[in-house]
Amino acid sequence: MDNTQRKDPIRLGMVGGGQGAFIGDVHRMAARLDDQFALVAGALSSDPDRALASARGLGIADERSYADYAEMATAEAARDDGIDAVAIVTPNHLHHPIAKTFLDAGIHVICDKPLTVTSEQSQQLIDAAKKANRLLAVTYNYSGYPMIRQARAMIANGDLGDIRLVQAEYVQDWLADAVEQTGNKQASWRTDPAQSGAGGCIGDIGTHAYHLACFVTGLKLDALCADLSTFVDGRRLDDNAALLLRFSGGAKGMLWASQVAVGNENNLSLRVYGEKGGLSWRQEAPNELWFTSIGGAPMKITRGGSSASPEAMRVSRIPGGHPEGYLEAFASIYTEVAAAIRAHRDGSQADRNVIFPVGEDGLKGVAFVEAAVRSSETGARWIEV
Repeated sequence: MDNTQRKDPIRLGMVGGGQGAFIGDVHRMAARLDDQFALVAGALSSDPDRALASARGLGIADERSYADYAEMATAEAARDDGIDAVAIVTPNHLHHPIAKTFLDAGIHVICDKPLTVTSEQSQQLIDAAKKANRLLAVTYNYSGYPMIRQARAMIANGDLGDIRLVQAEYVQDWLADAVEQTGNKQASWRTDPAQSGAGGCIGDIGTHAYHLACFVTGLKLDALCADLSTFVDGRRLDDNAALLLRFSGGAKGMLWASQVAVGNENNLSLRVYGEKGGLSWRQEAPNELWFTSIGGAPMKITRGGSSASPEAMRVSRIPGGHPEGYLEAFASIYTEVAAAIRAHRDGSQADRNVIFPVGEDGLKGVAFVEAAVRSSETGARWIEV
């Protein structure tokens, strides 16, 4: 990946992600992998003592560890060396107020998914970003994999012809038991509608599968039919989702998301079939993409290999045969955002090859979850999206 612009790193702040938080560590590792960001400020916990301890552990100066995000936005916006961007890694229900506060302060926002818990809130953030002339990025990180960029380029180039079928799955087993009742913090907020929103599994991982399907194919979802289930007794949100999809242009699809599929860890997969051929990719073997043309033998395309496209190579870092994975894909999103922030600094537009999920993608994801919940609540009726 082209990382020639390493001088003058982008100053990054973070809200959430204190000691013991999984996704905060992931964002920090992704941000620093390509030397584009320096973490200099944070409101890392709602507990001031824990926030300060977390900041010290990350090398953040005491005076830039804040008791709350509003104080942080005000103080950083007033500093000559204030943050350029903030990463939001809190539970879902806090995304909207935090992002709105920083956008209003003139600070770029990088928000974990889902963008908000309602489509109305998402639209408000899009409007706020436009008003402030600031970037609003959403970390649908699986779109950063080189072989996903390869698949997207092949479909755009017409290698599959008109798309007929899209099959997306994201299945896990970590919520097969009622772990939210054992004190597991990650499970507790993800299964709490007050913090997670109306969708459980469908909002946590189903939205990843949906975004990936649309990102790769370029298709727009017209309608869906969803059956959301809750298998674990006492759980307040869905832990399994089965959906039928209708796309513009006539393509059909199915999406299965589950967090109770015993034997699966992070089994995200995408299969796309067109009139001329098909593609298949699995996140647990991310450096391989399989392509089959009608009447032909399956062909394996590898990250860094001779068949990899320019679109795949520009988000690859090391030679083929050396595996790149989840963190590198996540870092690709951060590095693309960094390129866009640098262009914004210069008053120019980023290179057209710079691709990352933006506020509109976040809005589509939230609208997808809302439609799935409505469909399931009405007996799996078709709902327009």
